[in-house]
Amino acid sequence: MVEFGEKLQELRKSRGLTQEELAEALFVSRTAVSKWESCRGYPNIESLKEISGYFQVSIDDLLSGEKLIFIAEKENRSNMRNMCEILIGTVDLFSLMLIVLPLYSKTAAEAVHSVNLLRYTETTVLNRMVYWVLFVFLMLLGTVKMILTVYKAEKMQKSVTVISMVVSAAAVLFLALAREPYAVTVIFLLFVIKGVLILKMNR
Repeated sequence: MVEFGEKLQELRKSRGLTQEELAEALFVSRTAVSKWESCRGYPNIESLKEISGYFQVSIDDLLSGEKLIFIAEKENRSNMRNMCEILIGTVDLFSLMLIVLPLYSKTAAEAVHSVNLLRYTETTVLNRMVYWVLFVFLMLLGTVKMILTVYKAEKMQKSVTVISMVVSAAAVLFLALAREPYAVTVIFLLFVIKGVLILKMNR
């Protein structure tokens, strides 16, 4: 049975094209074409459609049904992973709630009011500084996470996710020790949501 890579190479040579020229026609890199032709990988569904249209052959002529299912499943897993990565970044951006929502208690005229972090003065200066550092850092991690997801930098994404979970765990512990019940509830929920997304992503 002729492999996809061999078929692609035959089709390319029948048109008198170099790998670079085919890559330009398909809007992919020459490395991708080389990888496909050497049977070290398969194109995604969109690239398969481009190849099929360019050479005027059916996708079934290029790949067996089994290989096509394999590619579709792989692409679905990749899409699900990217969605989870974006959601994890979004959850970190939600750390803004810990700054703007009235989650902290302030005593005024013998009455207790809830205020946001900007107006919170009932704890030490050191505690407030730690809160700001933790929350702003989480938001920065969320932004970086989304950028890395767009550019598909998988290794760096994993590192950022680990750092994000560690910082979130530290924030939960610190807020619990500082006896901030509402803030610790919010950060704990965000931490759990990220944990669930990571589990789903790695299934």
